[in-house]
Amino acid sequence: MIRSVVIALLLVSNSAAADPTYWADVRPILRKHCTVCHNERKLDEPDVSGGLALNTPELIKKGGKVPVLKVGKPDESLLITLLKSKDPKRRMPLDADPLEAEQIAILRKWVETGAAEGVKPKEDETVTTTVRPRRTLEVTFPFTVKSKGKPLELSLPVGPLPPVAAVAFSPDGSKLAVGTYGRVTVWDLKTVQPTTLTNVLAAVNDLKFSPDGSLLAVAGGQPSVRGDLRLFSTKDWKLLHTLGGHADVVSCVSFSPDGSKLASASFDKTVKLWSVADGKPVHTFTGHSDFVYSVAFAPKGDWYATASKDRTGRVVDAASGKSRLTFSGMENEVLAVAVRPDGAQVVTSGLEPQLFWWDATTGERVRRQAGHGEGVNEIAFDKAGKLAVSAGSDRTVRLWNPQTGAAIRTLAPGSVVYAVAPDAAGKRVAAGSADGQTRLYDVETGRLLATLWAGEAGWLAAAPEGYHAISAGLSAKWAPIDGKSFAGAAPVAKALAGEKLTEPKLP
Repeated sequence: MIRSVVIALLLVSNSAAADPTYWADVRPILRKHCTVCHNERKLDEPDVSGGLALNTPELIKKGGKVPVLKVGKPDESLLITLLKSKDPKRRMPLDADPLEAEQIAILRKWVETGAAEGVKPKEDETVTTTVRPRRTLEVTFPFTVKSKGKPLELSLPVGPLPPVAAVAFSPDGSKLAVGTYGRVTVWDLKTVQPTTLTNVLAAVNDLKFSPDGSLLAVAGGQPSVRGDLRLFSTKDWKLLHTLGGHADVVSCVSFSPDGSKLASASFDKTVKLWSVADGKPVHTFTGHSDFVYSVAFAPKGDWYATASKDRTGRVVDAASGKSRLTFSGMENEVLAVAVRPDGAQVVTSGLEPQLFWWDATTGERVRRQAGHGEGVNEIAFDKAGKLAVSAGSDRTVRLWNPQTGAAIRTLAPGSVVYAVAPDAAGKRVAAGSADGQTRLYDVETGRLLATLWAGEAGWLAAAPEGYHAISAGLSAKWAPIDGKSFAGAAPVAKALAGEKLTEPKLP
């Protein structure tokens, strides 16, 4: 009796293992490795999805440009054959490690045994009750100009806003690129018009213009799954290259001074060097034992510096990919690194918020400069090396003298600052914050020039004096008076260029 029960249980177990279903067995694999790109929300972005969605059985059966599933015939189904392709340019997941043999076996068995759907989990069942409208929060943009003794305010029902994780000026200072989750907004600062790029994968952690301004590199990806690194043409914003190979998110990028190479730092503990012309890897640096947060090229392009969670920084030879020297002695994660434009010194910082200045030739520490009260998320120099800027979790941006390390000025955006960038001339500083807003400041005076925001609902560019440009269709609320009469791009463009505007007279 006992023996017959055991045999029956084994038969049931073997039967279940032999007949995988979409919801129980296939979907978990696809969600981890595939549907971040191949989902119905990305179908109108063929650069990302290829026109194929895999997040429901119906969409898999529908296929993309061509059918991907032939039920009962796994060896004739692209869904399976592309997983096993020996050509890395065809094998899926693209630009990522291949699936494990056990995972491919489950998917193959699913197709072979009829591609059964199985029982759909309750959390995925369609809700038949009345759908509630999406709740939005009011986001207030204050001005310095006052009316009736109170500051003029504009409020928009667009919150909560995703944090701004990356900012970068174009070399000529006419454009500002801003990165948030799943979106890059490139502002034309002369016309106050944004261009939006959404054909990026998940998080946007960093972005950089090439030295000649013809390319924009966008770095990010999906944590613990794959990194995403893309090159866009700034002429028409078309995607030129997708540089694959990182097994985790790409945290930072840096162009070589001549624009021929691109270095990318990743949470997969590596730094990859790429040839910009053809998008092919040159070498992979594996000297760090934990996440690599930041990378920065030296002015001659012969080496680059890194910053890592392993509490060290490195100088890496760009030709060989081998470590030249190590910056050590820091007691916490190193989040940021920058190279002084003359190449003489490297500066690092991180969860230990002091700025550490290092001799780039010997690796010896030159100075340790206090200032920020909490961690430092990014450090950058202007092109001439007359200004250094740092972004802090203490809600400040700090300006430094690169020659002496002395503090010049502190800016206070009022929110945790994740990203900071000076323009090439060292006249303006852009700061991207956790509150989803990007602020531009005048370096000489520390004066706020303008605040920028862009999202799915629209965009806003506002000067503190009350002048603003806003996208059509946004429902704005004003207090204490209606400020619509101060709308217009012309004065905002002047503010973005650094010009001091005259405050309007309000009742």
